Amino acid sequence: MYIKQYLKIAALVCIAIVSTTLHATEIKDFINQQNCDQVIDKGYYQICYDYKNKGAKYVGYTLDGNKVNAGNIKKRPRFYPDKSIPRKYRATSKGYTKNEFYADRGHLAPDASFDWSRKSLHSVYSMANIIPQYRWINRRTWVKAEKYERQVASKLGSVTVINGVVYGAHPKRMRKSGIAYPEGYWKMLYDNHGFERCFYYKNDSHVKTKGDKLRNHVVNCRSLTGVRQQ
Repeated sequence: MYIKQYLKIAALVCIAIVSTTLHATEIKDFINQQNCDQVIDKGYYQICYDYKNKGAKYVGYTLDGNKVNAGNIKKRPRFYPDKSIPRKYRATSKGYTKNEFYADRGHLAPDASFDWSRKSLHSVYSMANIIPQYRWINRRTWVKAEKYERQVASKLGSVTVINGVVYGAHPKRMRKSGIAYPEGYWKMLYDNHGFERCFYYKNDSHVKTKGDKLRNHVVNCRSLTGVRQQ
């Protein structure tokens, strides 16, 4: 079973390398002072924070293939507010309770990709790294893209990941906290040797997860540049 799964992942990686051309995308193309109300450097990853929506627009990092499967710390930290953000724009764990929409606390930089040390794991429990994701997207569909990034990092040695959040012009918001609900999310994976692969997920409370495959969410990475706000 493990060999079959490995071969499938290897095939996806090979297809992505063959079918893509190298381009000059970098984390700084998305996470910079022009795009972000605040750039937050968490040491292990960077956040482009949006005050109006009280959440991240982009989160970027490079995964080390030697670390993503090391440690695997089981005990998870508590969520904490990021005090570098002005209080009136700051998301808190309390803001995710008793709201009109049921949502999970969805990581952009995933805990399972950073559980190789206590410090790295603690860093991803910042509420600035959390966005509202409907339950089954968080637990059954988006999680597959998170797993894939670790598999790619292990196979290639390292991979750079940019996660993007798409907000509408007039998004639904949690009543008390004002945290905006995104319309969707995307994940871009690439390295310096021509590998590139991107996925998009709609934030839909009625999503059907039965039969959902990672390949169902593959999109052209160049289409994501239209989501970028310069």
